[in-house]
Amino acid sequence: MSMTTSRRPDRVLARWWFAPAPAERLAALRLLVGAFALFYVVSRLPMFLGYARFAARDFAPLGVTGVLDRPLPPDVHVAITIATVVLGVLFVAGAGYRVVAPLFAAALLWLVTYRNSWSMPFHTENLLVLHVIVLALVPAARAWSWDARRGPATPADEAYGWPLKLMAAITCLTYVLAGVAKLRLGGWAWAEGEFLRDQVAVDNLRKVLLGSSPSPLATPLLEHPALFEVMAIATLVVELGAPLALLHRRIAAGWAVAAWGFHVGVAALMYIIFPYPLVGIAYAPLFACERPMRWVIQKLPRTPSAGTNGSSSKA
Repeated sequence: MSMTTSRRPDRVLARWWFAPAPAERLAALRLLVGAFALFYVVSRLPMFLGYARFAARDFAPLGVTGVLDRPLPPDVHVAITIATVVLGVLFVAGAGYRVVAPLFAAALLWLVTYRNSWSMPFHTENLLVLHVIVLALVPAARAWSWDARRGPATPADEAYGWPLKLMAAITCLTYVLAGVAKLRLGGWAWAEGEFLRDQVAVDNLRKVLLGSSPSPLATPLLEHPALFEVMAIATLVVELGAPLALLHRRIAAGWAVAAWGFHVGVAALMYIIFPYPLVGIAYAPLFACERPMRWVIQKLPRTPSAGTNGSSSKA
């Protein structure tokens, strides 16, 4: 095999990974992901602030909070929480982005990890935080931002392309890891449906024992084991097949619908909510999300000083 032939797959991968993309596409993700992250924190502000009053004996630091041997002083925790909100607003606006964005990513990572250090770890925010971290380290404010409001239009560039690929790959990887975890738990026997059926039954029984409301769909469906076999197989296909979504947008569209349906099923059967995928933003890096965003922005009132900075090129 010649040297040229042996390098061809690497060149194909490099061309795909570093394909140019419009600055608007990365900016659209900044707006979507940043707005969701900001809403997530603000809508749960009383809960986040409430951890300032928790007893120290309940604190079990994990992740980045492992540097602590005791809870933060209440005033410090409240200050970090409020700072996260302020930084989130600036992140979405794209103001002072090179400084603000990394600070917001760090604050969000700290805040959600600190929350998880008081109880069983949650996984519902992991993908959101990872996407914010990626956006914080790349030029996602070169369009549709305060920083770029008077600058010239930015042409498509690979600097805006590879972060999109990275965010999409991270999305797919989280599903693959979930599928691998299922196989480690029960092997390929997981596809027979009994593990899933037991999980749904135990989760709803726990809700009853704790005085909460079980899913009205769970009990009647538990009487049909064959349905859980179908759902278990479908779950593994969606999770382990996630990387296929990176190959083409049509495959990505079908996979995203299936993955979204998976989360709808989890919410219906166990009342476990993954808000980031359920609203669809988790799958936005797979698509040309600047197109609907451009339509929305064009409908907004303009001021004489507000530029329309951003790439008008297609990718």
